[in-house]
Formats: sequence, C-alpha cells, structure tokens
Amino acid sequence: MKLPSFACPVRICAAGVSLAMAGGCGLMKPAATEQPSFYSLDGAPANTRPAIRPVSMLSSTAPTLIVSPPHAAAGFDSKRIVYVREAHKLEYYAHNQWADTPARMYAPLIVAAVESTGAFRAVVQTPSAAAGDLRLDTEIIRLQHEFGSLPSRVRFTLRAYIVDNPTRKVLAWREFDATSPAASEDPYGGVVAANRAVQNVLEQLAVFCTEAAAIWQPPNVEGLKRAEGRNLFGR
Repeated sequence: MKLPSFACPVRICAAGVSLAMAGGCGLMKPAATEQPSFYSLDGAPANTRPAIRPVSMLSSTAPTLIVSPPHAAAGFDSKRIVYVREAHKLEYYAHNQWADTPARMYAPLIVAAVESTGAFRAVVQTPSAAAGDLRLDTEIIRLQHEFGSLPSRVRFTLRAYIVDNPTRKVLAWREFDATSPAASEDPYGGVVAANRAVQNVLEQLAVFCTEAAAIWQPPNVEGLKRAEGRNLFGR
C-alpha cells in the first residue's frame, strides 16, 4: 500500500510562512518621511535702484539712521511659508519653510538697501550702542502666496515709520505693497516671487528714507538744553 506524501503540503506551508514574515517586516519598517526644504529671503536683483550719491558729496551734517528689528503681524511671525486659497484663511506649506523668520531675514536687507543710497552718515542695525538722529521702525503686514488667480502671485506689504530719535516724534510713515507673479504653482515658485516682491519694496523703502534724510534738520543743541532745563525744573 502506497503511503500519502506530505512533502508538497509542507513546502507550501513553509513558503506561506516566509511570505507572511516578509510582509510583516515590511509593515514594521518605518515609513520614509519627506525632508523639509528651507528657503532664504534675500531679495532678487532688480533693474533699477535708487540714485546713490558719492560718499565725498555726503554732508557732514547728514543724519545717522538706526534700523529697529522689524516686527511681523500675527500669522507671519514664524518660519512657516503662508499661502492663501480663500480670503482671510492662512495656510502653511507642510514641507517647505523659510530658513528664518521673514522679519529677521529682512533686517539686514533694509540696512544694505538704505546704506546704498549714501543719504546717511551711517546706517546702524539695533541692538547697538550707537546713537542715531533718526530711527526706522518697520512691520511686515503680510507675505503670502495667493492662489486666487492664474498665475498665482506673492503679495508683500510693509509699513514703515521714520522717527526723530531724540524727541520720539514720528516724522513720516508709509505703507508699501508689492505683488509678483509666480513662475510655477508650487512653493519654489512662490519663494522666487517673494524675493522679487521684497526687492521691489526695498527700493521704495530706500527712496522713502532718502526723502526723510533730505528734509531732516540738525537739532538746535542750545534750544534742546533750554527745553530740557524747563522740563526738569517745571518752568
């Protein structure tokens, strides 16, 4: 009598166990996470720049400008890149962000742009022990990639104040707004457009500061001393 053969079923069971173990190992392996991309905000080269006066023509009475650290409105004070698909709704790219907050990246760009005009004896970024005649305070109102039209665009809005440093009086203020179309409908297209919009506002801001320097008058030192004396003694 011929005995039944168990070799074939055993081989089938062994193969099934092997496949199950391989599948289980695949499930246990952690899924690869997408690495974030970091972008800089440094301003794209522009075709035109404010007229620059030679240093030799700079008056010895030209003011010194103190540049305060820029502030940012709520929602724009982090490293996250903002995009907008619906009005009043801010969204953030998941795997793309700025290398630093826009406000921190913007500060040295302001100094370089204003300094290049030659309208000031010196342009100093705070914190610094240097004393200044005028102070520039800025606030980023928005920096967002807008998808309401094709092509999409980036909008950058900045509010600036020129303050007389000794008296703390606001001499002038202005709001700058620039938009730039994106070359592609993705985060990188928005970053490139953002740099163009930033450069546009930098140029306007430099002109604004130059105009303030042109109308600034050195303080009457004796008059200030008399005014301080009256305030001190209540007369």
